[in-house]
Amino acid sequence: MTKIAHTSAGGPASALTPRDDFSRRSFLGHIGLLGMGTAVLSAGTASKAQAQYGPSSLDDLPKEQLVKMYEDMLKIRLWESKVKDLLLAGGFRGVAHLYVGQEAIAVGVCHALRKDDYIASNHRGHGHLIAKGGDLGRMLAEITHKATGYCKGYGGSLHITDVGLGILGMNGIVGASHLFAAGAAYGIKVKGTDQVAVSFGGDGSIQGNFFSSAANAAAAWKLPWIGIIENNGYQIWVRVSDVYGIVDLAQRAQGYGIEGRVVDGNDVLAVYNLTRHAVAKARAGGGPTLIECKTYRWYDHYGAGGAKIGVDGAFGLGYRSDRELRHWMAKDPIARFRGTLVSDKILSDDRAEEIVKAVREAVEKAAAFAQQQPAPKPEDGLLNVFAEGAVPLHTN
Repeated sequence: MTKIAHTSAGGPASALTPRDDFSRRSFLGHIGLLGMGTAVLSAGTASKAQAQYGPSSLDDLPKEQLVKMYEDMLKIRLWESKVKDLLLAGGFRGVAHLYVGQEAIAVGVCHALRKDDYIASNHRGHGHLIAKGGDLGRMLAEITHKATGYCKGYGGSLHITDVGLGILGMNGIVGASHLFAAGAAYGIKVKGTDQVAVSFGGDGSIQGNFFSSAANAAAAWKLPWIGIIENNGYQIWVRVSDVYGIVDLAQRAQGYGIEGRVVDGNDVLAVYNLTRHAVAKARAGGGPTLIECKTYRWYDHYGAGGAKIGVDGAFGLGYRSDRELRHWMAKDPIARFRGTLVSDKILSDDRAEEIVKAVREAVEKAAAFAQQQPAPKPEDGLLNVFAEGAVPLHTN
């Protein structure tokens, strides 16, 4: 039988500046309230998982990489917060699906990959692109519909891509990312390279035939495919426990003959270590892995309802309680990682604050860049329809 294991590790939790964590009793009480199966591990389960993948520790990672992971998590948080503020201020047309609260997943996964590995993203995908090396200015130019954006202003928030970084694109069709990545994994197998392809999807992405087709093909042909399920507790505005009869969605892997694993999605080192295992297995021809990351989004499904400019979190939403949100905000993955780095003397508090300041300045610079960029010309709407040239313009 395919194994389902949980991987996790402790650490401080709060907002950008660490503070006291919840007690275990308080945490378990909240889990009962949430009813959404967040990973709470027995000592035996945790030890078993850590024996296989290595503990969530800093021992075998260079200081430079650890600092870069912290910096990348901050880039996602502060860039997304800028997008939220722009939404509230009417700074661009359309909507965005904010990734705040889930930063440990994108960074933990993408730091286990090479530049030539592929990722296929979903509607909540800005964080994946930033973690894979996406340019903050070009991304903001794209979602504000500027001609110098990644897709020349055509794609907007939902369809940013950079194939040069191995990014196959964000996608508004739920679950399609899994099929895209499985297709890329098939191409890898045909070419005979040792690349891998990773798909990101939410907890609702495993319900359709896109996921079924991807998982079945990956299992049958031992494709180098890794499926990442970001279980943030809700499918749009519906609680996960209301639509699944299982707590750990990674159990679905068993039906396809795939290894399924569950990890604390707010622990960047645990996510990294587990992904590194899956990547090494895939490169060696060992086939696919499905990883479920337990996490929470701080904002609404899309847009900025319940949010305020300059304030973290969306409160007053009808489908979840403010108490539930505050509970998860107290488990902030960035503050948790920062606390670990400071306690292990990788960073001082002063140096950590310097990085926050530098990233904040980089985000403001990206916003200024995007604002200064030109809008697409009306006639450019006829480009990129054919492989070459433009659609003939008929005026009669």
